[in-house]
Amino acid sequence: MVMLCVSYQPEEKTCFQFAIKLVYFLLSTLSLITCLLAVAFVAHHYSQITQFSCDAILDSCQCKLDTSDPLSRTFVYQDVSDCTSVTGTFNLYLLLQMVLNLITAIVCLLACFVMWKHRYQVFFVGVRLHSLTGTEIQQQKV
Repeated sequence: MVMLCVSYQPEEKTCFQFAIKLVYFLLSTLSLITCLLAVAFVAHHYSQITQFSCDAILDSCQCKLDTSDPLSRTFVYQDVSDCTSVTGTFNLYLLLQMVLNLITAIVCLLACFVMWKHRYQVFFVGVRLHSLTGTEIQQQKV
């Protein structure tokens, strides 16, 4: 949105335009890293919740990763009478969050790619890649 307010100069001739593009690229990169971390965090919790075995005790739901291990970590969900909401509904929310964060990460990656390509992969028409020979130089002088 800010880029639309800056009058466009070709090849970034204004300092303000360069600063806005740099901040845009850095924020897109930071957003990409944040979204990927969020996907990893949600994927870890999703993998743990799928291995839970839960029991309803009084007005709470107690879940363990390994029921045979007495030292296994116990997760207590207060005011949850139905344990299927922890193992079923919560899994769907985690999957939805994972997919949305992945889509956002792809959008941020595309934004970074477009900025990078626009800045560093511009090919100019008419630039020669080979050196001129003596006869070509004489022909150009005529």
